[in-house]
Amino acid sequence: MQPKKRVLMTGGAGRIGCILARHHANSYDITSYDLRESAGVRSIVGNLSDLDALERAFKGQDTVVHLAADIRAEGPWESALPNNIVGTYNVFEAAKRAGVKRVVFASSQHATGGFYLDEPYKSIAEGRFADVPKNYSLIDETCPTRPDGYYGASKAFGEALGSYYWDFHKLSSIQVRVGWVPEGDDPTFSPLALSLWLSYRDAAQFFKLCIDAPASLGCGTYYATSDNRWKIWSIEKARKVLGYKPRDAAGEKWAPRPS
Repeated sequence: MQPKKRVLMTGGAGRIGCILARHHANSYDITSYDLRESAGVRSIVGNLSDLDALERAFKGQDTVVHLAADIRAEGPWESALPNNIVGTYNVFEAAKRAGVKRVVFASSQHATGGFYLDEPYKSIAEGRFADVPKNYSLIDETCPTRPDGYYGASKAFGEALGSYYWDFHKLSSIQVRVGWVPEGDDPTFSPLALSLWLSYRDAAQFFKLCIDAPASLGCGTYYATSDNRWKIWSIEKARKVLGYKPRDAAGEKWAPRPS
């Protein structure tokens, strides 16, 4: 029996980290690296600002899944810089120094969120489905980065780092443009959430495919949503290259949640 692949998750105590730990605790030897301990898995309490600590934590790991960030879409520059830009550099640099084979980077559709200004995507995001042409085009990974805030810009920066570390240091990386993994696994509170929903079990599948993808994959960027009726971002590349088979799909019914 082969030993389990060793996987370290930065931000392992967060929502996606807990989902991955819950679904894959038997598949991998999982470690969480976060500001607090993560229940049920080996935990290292640490900060992304400490490059030396990251390098020590990454030693012996096969894959690093980088989830840690200030995830506020409208977060200020004063937070995006240390947490999402410097922190992401530290993760890639520590992975290179520690001999990690692959980084799976949780990017975001916000790296291209400027397209929400354009039709028909604006109508979809606002729930005006009757105004959307029947055969509208989905946006795929050939589109340019077009951030909709400092958070989105920081994710675009992380994708660029992934490309650099692959081309010049041969550190494999997969950039996952995550749609939306809402609390409670329920996207019916807004039309944008219906479009972007990545269900818990589809998220677990998607990241597992990234972890297990062959070394020959090298570096790549993929949109990650469930197979939603009003999706904006194409998931065809993930289907063809990673073998992604989404199990869930949001419809078109939504109602605002009480605050």
